[in-house]
Amino acid sequence: MKNLFLVWLILTTIIYSQSSSSEKNNLLSFSGISVTIGGSFPLTGSFPALMTERVDQFVTRIYNEAVSRSLSNAQDEEMLEKLKKDISQYSLRGIKLKRSSGEEVILDLEKFRLYGDFKNNPYLKNDDVLIFPPYDMDKNFFTINGAVNRSGKYSFVEGDELSDAIELARGLNPAYENVKLAQIKRLSYDGLNQETINVNIKDNHILNRGDQVIILADETQRKDFYVLVLGEVNQPGYIPITKNASKLGEIMKSVKGFTDNASLKRSRIFRGNSITPLLERQYGIKIGDDLLNKNQELVDRIVNYEQAMMFRMSNLVEEDKYYFATENQYRVLNEGSAIDFTQVNDEKSDIYNFVLESGDVIVIPPYTKTVYVFGQVSSPGHVKFVENKNFLYYIDQAGGLGEYAEDEIMIIKGDSRNWVTATTNTIIEDGDFIFIPKERIKSFQTTINELGGYFSIVGSIATVLLLITQLTK
Repeated sequence: MKNLFLVWLILTTIIYSQSSSSEKNNLLSFSGISVTIGGSFPLTGSFPALMTERVDQFVTRIYNEAVSRSLSNAQDEEMLEKLKKDISQYSLRGIKLKRSSGEEVILDLEKFRLYGDFKNNPYLKNDDVLIFPPYDMDKNFFTINGAVNRSGKYSFVEGDELSDAIELARGLNPAYENVKLAQIKRLSYDGLNQETINVNIKDNHILNRGDQVIILADETQRKDFYVLVLGEVNQPGYIPITKNASKLGEIMKSVKGFTDNASLKRSRIFRGNSITPLLERQYGIKIGDDLLNKNQELVDRIVNYEQAMMFRMSNLVEEDKYYFATENQYRVLNEGSAIDFTQVNDEKSDIYNFVLESGDVIVIPPYTKTVYVFGQVSSPGHVKFVENKNFLYYIDQAGGLGEYAEDEIMIIKGDSRNWVTATTNTIIEDGDFIFIPKERIKSFQTTINELGGYFSIVGSIATVLLLITQLTK
């Protein structure tokens, strides 16, 4: 008889797993098990259940039904997001299971999902009642931080101990050594006073509602310290370094030095995420999360705040602010890049001993073997570099000056980006830029407006002079 029952149970389970939703409901009804959900749960009432279902499987199924019903009635995106948030607010801890026999058990499904302990996830029986506790993470909570695997805020259940907090935080983080002590910050009921309780982890101290637990340990410095070397070196890539102790010369040795095509004059060091987006675009790589702050809004706020601080005590007029903002942005991007790589192999030089920081990016560009001509020329672009040729040669190679070219032609040096007024004596080097500005063409109306301003000033001065003349007679 017992064997027949087991066969029936297996067949029922198989048929259930392969059935449609309506068929499942019929099978559930046929199983003769009814389970009631009460308390703070998205969907309460009595529901059919399989004899083979455990609490977590049953709760998950009913929750999914609640989600499906609620979201099907959502009218817009905002309402949908609000419903999702409201439905998800229920506690997996402190669930009371009441049996028809009078037995009562407190279940912790959050612990079950972390560790798979089935004492927190028993099989259901007919007429079981599951009572979910009130969900209030503003008042019924504790927090845990420090040397644990998952810091966070968790629902508080009466009787929670320090070991429960550590369990929910997925245990002590093995990266930390000699973890023995915990500190509990406990506010008074009126919130005006705070008690600090230092305990040994093994003592398993009882927690109170609202406790803030810190698992104490010295911060580990075994971290992913590295720099990224790109461009004309023999072994480019991510190079592990020590914390603020690795020298530039040592790193260049570790990448087996420069290639024959390396342009040391134009080589640069950039600090962290200041240059990351440009490098990703230029080199077609994805730089790690440590180099690129995902929270772009926060980055923008910090940049804007820093800029505001720079402006706050200045005497800049409105016309100067754009230029200053450009220079300040360049300062941020270029921080730490004033390095002469031609001395990097000299172990006694300051450049060899320049200390790198984690996240630094070293870019060794190639010789371009060209001069870039742009602005008011017929064919802007790269022109092959020829030794001892002046700027007129390169303009001629780029198709000559345009009709509206301005006389003051500028040379932008490839290594320093300094702007130099072009003369026949200006030395043009590999990687330089030649910029031909456009002459400003004024419309008749613009000319009249400008002259009107001048005439107004002259008229005012004449009026003042006439008044002074009259008064001195």
